[in-house]
Amino acid sequence: MNILVLGATGRVGSQIVTYALHDRHHVTVLVRTPERIQINNENLTIIQGNVLNKDDIVDVMHGIDVVISALNTDGTTTLSESMPLIIEAMENEGIKRIITVGTAGILQSRTTPNSLRYQSSESKQKSTRAAKEHHKVYDMLKQSTLEWTIVCPTYLPDGERVGKYRIDPNFLPEGGAEISVPDTAEFTFKQIKATDYIKSRVGIAY
Repeated sequence: MNILVLGATGRVGSQIVTYALHDRHHVTVLVRTPERIQINNENLTIIQGNVLNKDDIVDVMHGIDVVISALNTDGTTTLSESMPLIIEAMENEGIKRIITVGTAGILQSRTTPNSLRYQSSESKQKSTRAAKEHHKVYDMLKQSTLEWTIVCPTYLPDGERVGKYRIDPNFLPEGGAEISVPDTAEFTFKQIKATDYIKSRVGIAY
């Protein structure tokens, strides 16, 4: 497949790129600083640009089969500002499938069923800013025509790949406290071929 990875220089994004190349897919990445991509691979296309630039997003979508976004919030509104551009470009290009990495904060709360976790006592996060950014993206994807999946990890240490974890549609697995970056990246990458979680959020934890 031709896979576009956004957020490819981040912790999860860089691992997703590695998994995709290992499986011999063609990977395109859109990055502000190409020097940060330390991989040489004939199946990797590195394009310099910015997810907040509509022209850059439109250009990078040509010939893409699936989009994986591991963009994080980084104390900015990049996530919620770039998503409308991504959705529009995908819809115009006829690309259906997008997998994004969100946060467990936007899963349903088990204690307050009509709330999301970050809006309830279930979340231990002091700041809700990042969750609110991810919540905006969730709402935008719900209103789009895309076949989206939002992978929602809880606490995300670098850690090792374990290869075994629990997943739960729309909720965090009971008692789940953490999931490593490599396992999150692996599960996210695997969704390019899976159809189990189309148009849903997926909680992931050990």
